[in-house]
Amino acid sequence: MTVHNLYIFDRNGTCLHYSEWNRKKQAGISKEEESKLMYGMLFSIRSFVSKMSPLDMKEGFLSFQTSRYKLHYYETPTGIRLVMNTDLSVPNCRDILHQIYSTVYVECVVRNPLCVLGKTLQSELFTSCLDTFIRALPFFGVRAA
Repeated sequence: MTVHNLYIFDRNGTCLHYSEWNRKKQAGISKEEESKLMYGMLFSIRSFVSKMSPLDMKEGFLSFQTSRYKLHYYETPTGIRLVMNTDLSVPNCRDILHQIYSTVYVECVVRNPLCVLGKTLQSELFTSCLDTFIRALPFFGVRAA
C-alpha cells in the first residue's frame, strides 16, 4: 500500500500545496497545469455527484477509483480541499484527511502568523510536519512493483 501525492486547494481553486511520495509516473505537464486539471476534474465530479444523487448529499463526494489508483477527497467548512491519491488497497481516508487539516494545516499554517492565508504555502514547518504525518500512516510504504 502506498500514498502517491497530496494536493491542498483553497476555495477558489488555487493550489496551496502539493507533495508527492511514491509517485512512479509523471504527467508530462507542469505542476501548475496538473493542479488546474485536478481542480477542474474535482469541480466537475462534485457537480455531477450532487445532481445525480437520489438522496440529499450530506457528505457529498468522498472518493473514486480507477484501475490504477484511488482518489480521496475532503472539503472543510472553510473551503479548503484536500486530495490524496493512493493505491487501490488503501481504505477510505476521510478521517485521515480531516486529521491532516486539523492537526497539521491548522496548527502549522492557520495559527502561524508568518503564513499568509490564501497564498502558496512556503512553510518548512508545515512541509516537515506533513511529511512526518504521511510517513507514519499505517498504509504508507513503497508499492511492490
